[in-house]
Amino acid sequence: MNEPDNVDRLLVWTTLRPLQSDCDNLRRALAKLAEDDPTFSVDDKDVDGEVIIRATGELHLEVICARLLREHHIRVKSRGPKIIYLETVLGTSAAEGKFISQSGGCGHYAHVVIRIEPNPSKGYKFLDETPAGAIPKRFLDPVDRGVRYALKAGAIAGYEIVDAKVTLCDGSYHEGDSDDAAFESAGFMAVKEAMLQASPVLLEPVVSLELIVPQEFCGSIMGDLNSRRGRIEGMEDRAGNQAIRAVVPLAEIIGYATELRSITRGRASYSARFAKYEQAPGLPPIEDDGIGVTANKPWKPKPKRGAEAAELPYSGSDC
Repeated sequence: MNEPDNVDRLLVWTTLRPLQSDCDNLRRALAKLAEDDPTFSVDDKDVDGEVIIRATGELHLEVICARLLREHHIRVKSRGPKIIYLETVLGTSAAEGKFISQSGGCGHYAHVVIRIEPNPSKGYKFLDETPAGAIPKRFLDPVDRGVRYALKAGAIAGYEIVDAKVTLCDGSYHEGDSDDAAFESAGFMAVKEAMLQASPVLLEPVVSLELIVPQEFCGSIMGDLNSRRGRIEGMEDRAGNQAIRAVVPLAEIIGYATELRSITRGRASYSARFAKYEQAPGLPPIEDDGIGVTANKPWKPKPKRGAEAAELPYSGSDC
């Protein structure tokens, strides 16, 4: 997944707990900070008395916390930066979603068949390829909304699925019982099932590093970068020092400034910029409190099922 270098992406998140205030005051202060720094975001809902914020990097989070204290006299406790991972699919799969609910005399019915496939570097795309008359056009937007909810919830680790093309292939409706909510739920259910079968993988942010290092520390620095899954891309002399260029997963350089000072006795410097997201070798560690996963998950449909749908017309051959 390639990304432009000049985009301020939200790459890390953390939770802030006000120590001598409340979340409402903290939110008001964060809103003030956002007026002149729009490159961070604040979640709408608190989690266990903590506010979740997302920022462009570790230093950005430190600046926000320092400004809260200096400008608004709000001291916060931060859990430290956590990585914002993404997910995508490598394969193609199709599934159907049936939402059938009966409550009193009111029924809800929707049936969709959806295919998901990779859409590399092109973001999300939703297509309608249903046969004429299968699903009224007024239900396409609700299906799309349900699909987006499912992609936001992720397939393997609770992180948003990106760069996916989703096609509505077929379906059916009932003139009296079909409505927007039913098709939104059916879309969610279908793509949730399809993406689990479409080889989902985790994506992690990778940064480009440039380090200015005294010659005598080059071996130690390069060995340290290799241990952090870094890839050396080049070296050159620069004013008696060595400039080392490398790409490294962001997760591997949280707290790197302290380690660099230790290795070089404070005689090296570095700069980092976001490069791209690329496939991670495994799953990220699960947080003890689950905030990293549960805070990112949206609504799920929970239909009250009567008799399982009457035989629905899909034969499984259209995708």
